[in-house]
Amino acid sequence: MKLFTSLRKYLPTVKEIQQYRYLHIFGDSLKQQEVWSFNRQSTAKGVAIGLFCAFLPMPFEMVPAIFLAALMRGNLPFAIAGIWVSNPLTWIPLYTPCYLLGAAIIGVQPVELHQITIFQLGWHYVALWLGCLIVGIVLSVSVHFLISFVWRSQVRQRWRLRQQGRLKRAESSEVDTHSSL
Repeated sequence: MKLFTSLRKYLPTVKEIQQYRYLHIFGDSLKQQEVWSFNRQSTAKGVAIGLFCAFLPMPFEMVPAIFLAALMRGNLPFAIAGIWVSNPLTWIPLYTPCYLLGAAIIGVQPVELHQITIFQLGWHYVALWLGCLIVGIVLSVSVHFLISFVWRSQVRQRWRLRQQGRLKRAESSEVDTHSSL
């Protein structure tokens, strides 16, 4: 968790956020502590929101990610970082399986990218959106649970190590007490 403490010094404070006039469209939601804190719930929500919005086949995915992070009280920096999975270099590997899934669900015969005409675009665009929504939801929910599980297991491991350290200190102090008698 040292990573989170080092990240905090680079994040803006609530007063710094209030100075930016263009952020007032989000209202007071960016002033919430959960949006900027690094705890298990907000971090898992932030990453899940970012990955979900990364699978939205649209420009400016950051806008819905910011709104969803503020609405669901997820970590905003991780929501924005999760969006970076989607970029022009990764669109084909990300969206092709989604398109094929959506096409299979609605019964549209998939076509290659160079064969799509403007008249065919409608149903193929619906297939792309449907597949992206399904994959985005499944992936974001899975990542949310995975982050929560890993976070909890690390907390349990640190707890056990502290308990073992206490037992060793208690045993060594007990041995010291007996040897001084």
